[in-house]
Order: sequence, then C-alpha cells, then structure tokens
Amino acid sequence: MKTCIIIDDENKARLLLRNMLHEVAPDISILADCDDLPSGIKAIKKLRPDIVFLDIEMPGHSGLSILDFFEPDEVHFDIVFTTGYSEYAIQAFKLSAIDYLLKPINPEMLQQTMQRIAKNDEKNKLHQYKALQNNFNNDNNDKCIVVNLTGSTRFIKIKDIIMFEAEGSYCKIFMKGNEKLTVSKNLKYFEEALMGITHFFRCHKSYLINLKYVLEFNRSEGDIFLEEKLTAVLSADKTDVLIDKMKQLA
Repeated sequence: MKTCIIIDDENKARLLLRNMLHEVAPDISILADCDDLPSGIKAIKKLRPDIVFLDIEMPGHSGLSILDFFEPDEVHFDIVFTTGYSEYAIQAFKLSAIDYLLKPINPEMLQQTMQRIAKNDEKNKLHQYKALQNNFNNDNNDKCIVVNLTGSTRFIKIKDIIMFEAEGSYCKIFMKGNEKLTVSKNLKYFEEALMGITHFFRCHKSYLINLKYVLEFNRSEGDIFLEEKLTAVLSADKTDVLIDKMKQLA
C-alpha cells in the first residue's frame, strides 16, 4: 500500500483532495495533512511517505522551496504539485517532466496521476525537481527541458535546441554542436511543453523547429534550412505563418 501526505494552507483544499483520494485511489493511506511547509517537512521526515501532494503558493514558504530542507539522499518520495497558477507556470512543470494538478482538481486527472506514479519505479526525482525550480525562476533563455534516457537524465537548454523530428512514438532532438538524441516521447509532447515559447514552430506534422536557427526557406521545394546543416519540411498551408513568424522574430 502506498502512503501520502497532503500539504496545503487551505483546509477546504486538503479536505477535498483527501475525499478525492478515497474515491479514486482507495488503496492509498493518507498519513497526515499539513497547513504549511515547515509542518509538512517534519511529517515527511518522520513518516516517510511515498507521495507528497504539495501546494505551491502558501504563506511563508513556497512549495517550490521544499528541496532546501532535504539532503539529496532524503528525497525518497514522489511530489505532485497542486497549483492554481497560470499557463506560464504549467509550462515549467511540462518542461521539467513533473506531475502537477491544476486547481480545482479534477478527479480524472488525479486518477491518471496516481496511475503514472504506480508505473514509475524511479523514486528519486531530485534532478527533475531542481529543473523545475530553475524553470520557474528563469526566463526562456535559461530554461531547460528534462529528457530521460536509458540510465540517465539530460537537461537540455531550450536555447540550444535547433529542431525536433518525429520518429513514430519517438522523437529526435537536434542541438547545437551537431549533437542528436533520440527519446521515447512523441513530437506532440514537446510541442505542448514548449507552448508559449514563440520561437518554436510546428512547421510540419514531423517537425518542430526553433525559428532562431532558420537560415533559408525554399518555396518551390518546401524545405527549411537551419544551422548545423539541418533541413525541415514546411506544410504547404503554413508558408504565410512561417513568413509572419520570421518577421516578428526579426
């Protein structure tokens, strides 16, 4: 049986999440609920839960500062952040590959989150939580996207990504320095994670490009030439969109 702790300064929010968990995940044991981060940290260290449901915006301490109170080898739990923040903040979660629940919490989304956690054997996500802190606190130039590889995790600076290319359920990431990675995420995953960063453009069903690296567009062939001798394809109906976006970029 998995165990959890709920940390939220709003009593109503804690009670609602508790009731939802009883409905969608009856096999989970709720060890405690806490109304601020300091009391939550004490409970985590004492009770050692499997999962912590953590509100971000609380008086005194932001939920994002939780890592400041633990040594790396103490982060033995999964964190599911709960937030009422805007799309800007949600993008930070997506880039960092971190579970989050948008308030008001939807029971179906809670159930999907619990299913993902049950399938994930990796207990220590410290690197991803640190990436989340970085992505919350920095502008687009310093943000990074987290990708899990076989036996390791990479933090790729968004500014260093030239393009993504779909390869079935996988995706190739092309970066500065002629580096290429193949990851087990589809192109739509990265498109959604980068939504709001205007210089990334889904130019074709198989390509997502960084407009800052575009060198030339061949109208007759529909080819986009980028730095590092890379080429992407432009869908015929997106020619005007590409031109407009390049003008805005300039």
